[in-house]
Amino acid sequence: MRKFKYCGALAGLLQIALAAPTSAGEVARVTINGLAFSPPEIQAKVGDTIEWVNGDFVDHTATAKTGEWEVTIGAGKSAQLQLTHAGLLAYFCRIHPNMTGTIHVIAD
Repeated sequence: MRKFKYCGALAGLLQIALAAPTSAGEVARVTINGLAFSPPEIQAKVGDTIEWVNGDFVDHTATAKTGEWEVTIGAGKSAQLQLTHAGLLAYFCRIHPNMTGTIHVIAD
């Protein structure tokens, strides 16, 4: 009887492990305070996620200089972008163009 309980528990754990999603990478956090991205330059890997946390009382964007993507970050909120390819990603706030940042994305 004990053997069957052990096998059942093991089978249940195996099902959970197989159903669990694979890791999507790390999360790199950029804070926004005083109309500035901090840090202004970061390094991340393909598959990682960038999370911007807006500590300002106004909305901001993180907009790729290439126009490839744009993330809107509401006042006091956060927003994310998953990195899909390697390269140098320069970005700025479309609302406050003097706010700039750079993401160095390396292949995993």
